[in-house]
Amino acid sequence: MAAARRRFVAPARDEVDRGCFTHALFAGMAEYHDLLVADAWPTVLALDERLALAGKRLVAQDESLLADGQHYEQRIALGRIATRAENWHDLFNALVWARYPAIKQALNARQCERIQANGPNVRDRAQAALTQFDETGVIVRVEDPALVSAWDRHDWRALFVDAEAAWQDGRIAVAAVIGHALMEQALLPGRLLVGKCVVVQGSDDALAVQQVAKATTRGDLLRDPLELRPLPLMGIPGWEVRQDEAFYAQDAYFRPLREGRKYPSIQSAR
Repeated sequence: MAAARRRFVAPARDEVDRGCFTHALFAGMAEYHDLLVADAWPTVLALDERLALAGKRLVAQDESLLADGQHYEQRIALGRIATRAENWHDLFNALVWARYPAIKQALNARQCERIQANGPNVRDRAQAALTQFDETGVIVRVEDPALVSAWDRHDWRALFVDAEAAWQDGRIAVAAVIGHALMEQALLPGRLLVGKCVVVQGSDDALAVQQVAKATTRGDLLRDPLELRPLPLMGIPGWEVRQDEAFYAQDAYFRPLREGRKYPSIQSAR
């Protein structure tokens, strides 16, 4: 019998090195840096008031809330986001709602469509893709689609080392980190994170995010987990201090392309 997968446990607030929040992974959350480095947790009510999400409220996830019998996603569609107090995962989820509301709304709408079609206890391939992107998703923007060819071959040295200048000057860049589980895992020092990516051709981060939201809403994206390109995030130039030959030689992290694995065409920001 295969060993059970160990559940990730986030460190307590007072155990987190606050310097981790200066990492590029958290660049999109700069507006909320004070919430991340504060000594005390914000209450759910205080967080709701601070974020002031349009058409949504953060509500404490307790027995009285769960007694309504609604599915988590369907409750969100009705305006209430169940949020656990003093919980990194749910704090990051709330911040992504505040920072990228169009993405979160699109994900929620698609999840509700699938729940309506399948019932609350059945999950299809689209739901798996939507969940993976919600938890570990990253939007990557490229100006020249040729930069993606190395990625599609899992030629990691070509993508990160040979194309270092492209990462430095913005020809290829992380436009947005969506995955709140990625942020939670980044609380542990030395964690080798892998994002599940949607790639957009363009030169503007905001337009790339907008395009992903629109395509998700239309159902053109996130129909199957195999659409998502894995990206070893610590390979991005400057995202990890120990980017030497031995680092990039870690096959367990920089995994070779699986036989038969192919990726879809990239989106176009327009």
